[in-house]
Amino acid sequence: MNRLIFTLPLIFVVFLAGCAAYGPKETTETETPTAITGAEKIVEITSTGFSPNLLTINVGDKVVFVNRDNAPHWPASDVHPTHCEYKGCGVFDARRGMAQGESYPMVFDLAGNWRYHDHLNPGMTGNIIVQ
Repeated sequence: MNRLIFTLPLIFVVFLAGCAAYGPKETTETETPTAITGAEKIVEITSTGFSPNLLTINVGDKVVFVNRDNAPHWPASDVHPTHCEYKGCGVFDARRGMAQGESYPMVFDLAGNWRYHDHLNPGMTGNIIVQ
């Protein structure tokens, strides 16, 4: 019992010290929120393919793939079926078929010429040039 009486206050003090060390810091400077600098572009997916299927954007821009078809579509980086061309496997990959009206956003932060396809219809392809 004596050990418990000594241990509980010690645990409480350690807890308070941790909160003080890792908790919110008071500051006199005003923090400025980080601005989103990239533009947003839309690529529509229809039964005939991606529109536009060639898109030029800047580093940091977001491309939103929107399924306008009643069939599912799955945008992903080339090369089919591994999706590894853009920054490694699975980075640019919706990871599932999207139903009509669903979207998949992708921010491109690496310059290059990035080819992609519809994983469910590999003949449907597109190209994004990131400058």
